[in-house]
Amino acid sequence: ATVLTRAIFSEGCKSVAAGMNPTDLRRGIQMAVDKVVEELAKLSQDIDDKQKVAQVATISANSEVEIGQLISDAMERVGKEGVITVQDGKTLYNELEVVEGMKFDRGYISPYFVTDNKTQSCEMENPYILLVEKKVSSLQSIIPVLEVVVKQQRPLLIIAEDVESEALAALVINKIRGGVKVCAV
Repeated sequence: ATVLTRAIFSEGCKSVAAGMNPTDLRRGIQMAVDKVVEELAKLSQDIDDKQKVAQVATISANSEVEIGQLISDAMERVGKEGVITVQDGKTLYNELEVVEGMKFDRGYISPYFVTDNKTQSCEMENPYILLVEKKVSSLQSIIPVLEVVVKQQRPLLIIAEDVESEALAALVINKIRGGVKVCAV
């Protein structure tokens, strides 16, 4: 794709330098792209069985059959709507790990949010999830959400850049006193 883009750009620059109207050139390139995409759609085939998925994955993995089979197994387990993430491992073996739900690289902000002391984890059933793209610095900013959660008697998972001292202290005290079941990550 990069080589093709570079060639189109290079030839386009030559055409403009030779006096071609850039707007007409753009329209022509777009028409050609649309036609190529249409033809590729006609030639494409849906791959439904595991063996064909493994073949395509093996080709994509520089003909490493083991990797192709592992990718095929992963796709079969997560389905068409699932997400597959590949990471470098620290062992000599390739492994497939399937995670139900969502996985975070960070854990809870305070150990007071632990619900299972044995596993040191926080587990919630059917929680409300509050996504905040900045720091939660005051409890006032999340009180409306807390009121809804209390009325519905459901737990709350707060996913934020950070929860600062005032808000964190209030959430921890609330958790200790048995109020809203909450966890912040």
